Amino acid sequence: MTRLFTPAGRRHIGRLLQALAGDSDRVERRFQALLRKRGHTAAAIRALLAVTPAACARVGSLSRFLEQVDYHGRRLAKLNVPLPAVLDALEQAWELVDGVLEGRFAPAREQLYLATRLALDHGFYQVREAESQAFFGLYRAEVEAENPDDLLRRMVGVLAQAFGASGGWMLLLEGGLPPKLAQPMYVECAGSGGRRTANAAPLGRYGSYWSYPFGPSAVLQLGFRGPYPWLPREQVLLAAAAARCQEALERVRMQADIRRLEAEARHAEQEERRRIGRELHDEAGQSMMLLRLQLEMMERGAPENLRPRLAEARELAGRTAVELRRIVAALSPAVLERLGLQTALRQLVGRFRKVHGARVRLRSEGLREGLPRQTEEVIYRVTQEGLHNIAKHTQATCVNLCLRAADKRIRLSVADNGAGFRTDRAGSKPKSFGLAGMRERVALLGGTLAVQSAPGKGTRVTLELPLTAAPVEIHGKDSRSFD
Repeated sequence: MTRLFTPAGRRHIGRLLQALAGDSDRVERRFQALLRKRGHTAAAIRALLAVTPAACARVGSLSRFLEQVDYHGRRLAKLNVPLPAVLDALEQAWELVDGVLEGRFAPAREQLYLATRLALDHGFYQVREAESQAFFGLYRAEVEAENPDDLLRRMVGVLAQAFGASGGWMLLLEGGLPPKLAQPMYVECAGSGGRRTANAAPLGRYGSYWSYPFGPSAVLQLGFRGPYPWLPREQVLLAAAAARCQEALERVRMQADIRRLEAEARHAEQEERRRIGRELHDEAGQSMMLLRLQLEMMERGAPENLRPRLAEARELAGRTAVELRRIVAALSPAVLERLGLQTALRQLVGRFRKVHGARVRLRSEGLREGLPRQTEEVIYRVTQEGLHNIAKHTQATCVNLCLRAADKRIRLSVADNGAGFRTDRAGSKPKSFGLAGMRERVALLGGTLAVQSAPGKGTRVTLELPLTAAPVEIHGKDSRSFD
């Protein structure tokens, strides 16, 4: 900031400070009395005394003084002293100095005053900017956290950085916090005999701690290398962060509960599909086959004029039986349980070739036996839905399916050379539930589903799942700490 001054300007300011040096103590005492009269706290008075012309005369170096003003500007901001009140006090300090200077050094006075104001503005801006970054970091932690534990780790990191702490951790205590930890607490540790926090692991590494409750059963603790008592603005930020953390934790738990309920609903749906499929197969399917057999027997002994109509009824019964088998397979792919995923996919591809005549290529690499049943069902359903969409919408002549397992993940790709579509408009079309339904199934197992397409350039649906996929469950609180 000293680059704002010309060499001549610095010389004139030096002469101003020399003229003020003999009266600086008297001016400072009068200014201090004025600040007390206005009701400023002792901490605020110490910071305000450090930004006056008298303080500059004592320091003797313009660059060091402006660094001091910047530091105490940040401190005044953290003491919750409004910037207008700081600038008003600065005006009062300069009025006292003007009584000593008696109108001399007017240009130098104006330059030093403006530089001091600029340094104060910069200090206040830094504090507000740091607070904004902290809240942005907390918001980002909420968005990116995968579970409550991950959320707490991210929040501790954001707050440790925001306050300049050397380390931080969050304690979760079952049964609630003891009375000592339920209150905000600043602790200084004088060697091994100093007062201790609830978490004894980092003792000896830090010279002071902040301990702040985050709800009824969580406490945030930040460690600093040396003594660092918190200031009012920092406590306000901690309180706001604690409230945000509680809301975020509740939201994460609710989202986990929703995912668990969705998984249970999907499981119930699959079981109901299996039940309906079994009843259709065992009741309607068998009855239809028996009806076809009886019609065939009747056709043989019927008069000549009735045989064509009976043959037509027999063919209709046969087609109905085939359609029933297709519905049963769609409701519950029993072939998965009997023959496994790869055989089920080959049968699915075979039926698609017969009905639609498109050229289909199926490749599989690195698959192992014993995949979780839910993973196999999702892969089968995504393939089934993909082939259904290709047959219904794309007029494709070539389809490539690739199933590959590697690096603890399994990847399915369904690509075609059909008409394609605009992906940004697909979700807004009426009755466009296919993609949404696939994404819901995949999300429940911690996977991803991506759709790439453009008009006239075909479509590619890519599914990725962890090989150990399982529905997400929420766990109760424990006493783990995050450091």
